[in-house]
Amino acid sequence: MDNLEKNINQFSIILPVRNGGSYVKECINSLLNQTYKEYNIIVLDNCSTDGTLEWLRSLQHQQIEIIPAGRPLSIEENWSRIKDIKKNEFITLIGHDDLLSPTYLSTIDTLIKKYPTASLYQTHFTYINSTGEKVKDCLPMAEVQDAAAFLNCQFLRTLDSTGTGYAMRSFDYDRLGGIPNYPNLIFADYELWVRLTGLSFKATSNTVAFQYRLHNSVSKLTNAIQYQAAFLQYCKFLLEYKSGKEDVNNVIQKNGYRMLDFICASLSHRLLQIPKTERNKSVNDFVKECIEVSKELLGDKNKFNPYRSISILTAILIDNSRFGSYLFSAYRKWKYNRS
Repeated sequence: MDNLEKNINQFSIILPVRNGGSYVKECINSLLNQTYKEYNIIVLDNCSTDGTLEWLRSLQHQQIEIIPAGRPLSIEENWSRIKDIKKNEFITLIGHDDLLSPTYLSTIDTLIKKYPTASLYQTHFTYINSTGEKVKDCLPMAEVQDAAAFLNCQFLRTLDSTGTGYAMRSFDYDRLGGIPNYPNLIFADYELWVRLTGLSFKATSNTVAFQYRLHNSVSKLTNAIQYQAAFLQYCKFLLEYKSGKEDVNNVIQKNGYRMLDFICASLSHRLLQIPKTERNKSVNDFVKECIEVSKELLGDKNKFNPYRSISILTAILIDNSRFGSYLFSAYRKWKYNRS
C-alpha cells in the first residue's frame, strides 16, 4: 500500500479570480469534472462584487478551498499569494475564463510518470471564443524541450504559450519566488515558464486537454505604456538569464532580434492609440529604447534594425505628424464604430 500511495500524484488547481461572472462557473464545472480524483481546487478570490464568492460558497464542495482577500488587490498582488498558500505536490494555474478537459489531470499524471525528472509539464490545447466555440488549435509542440529550445520557439513565434495549462511542482514554483511581478502580469508567465524549464526540461503531451479563451483579456486591455514597461523588463530578465548559459545565449544572439522586430512594431502602433498628452514618450523614443536593449541583449551579432521596418517607420511618421495622428485617430473611431 505504501508503494502504491507513493505513485499517486496529488494536484492543486489554483484559480485567482475577481468578478468571474458566468465564465468562472464554466471553469469550476470543468475542474470538478476531472477523471483523475487526487486534487483540490484553491480559489483566490479578490473581493469579487458580482456574486462570484457567494456562488462558490454555495457549492459547499469538499474539493474547493476558498481564500478571500482581506482587501481589494491588484492582479499582481492576488497572483503573488499563490506562493504563500498550502498546496499539494503539483500545481497548475488557470484563468477564470479558461477550461480544463476532463482528462487534463490524468494526462499530466501520465506525463509525470513518463518524465519524472521534468520540471514543467504541458498538454496541447485549443483556443475558444467568448461563447466557447473553437477558434483554432494550438501550434504543435515538441514532446521534450530545454530552456534554449523553448526560448527559440518564442522568438520564432512557433509556440503558443498561455498562462493556463502548465503544471509544475509546488516546491519549484515557490523556490523561484512564484510568478514574477510584471505590470498586469504581461510577460510574467513567459519568464516563469523559461525559469522552470531551465531547472530541468519541459515535457508536453500531444493530447488536447484544455481550452484557452480568446477575448478582451488583460493583455489586450493593458495600455501601451504598461506593455512596453513589461516587455523591457522581460528583456532585462533575458539579459540576466543568459549569463553562463551558452546554449541560451546562442539562441538569443541568433533569433532574439525576431522577437524585438515583432514586439517593437506592434507596440509602436499600440502607442499611437494613446493621446500624446497622456504619454511621456514618442514612438521614436520607444524605438530608441529597443535599440539600446538590443545592444546589450544581442551583443556583436545584433541584427535588430527597426528603421528598416516599414511598419515601424510608418508609426514614427504618423506620430510625428499632427495630421497623421488625426487621420489615425479618425480611422480607429471608424473601425470601432463598424465592429
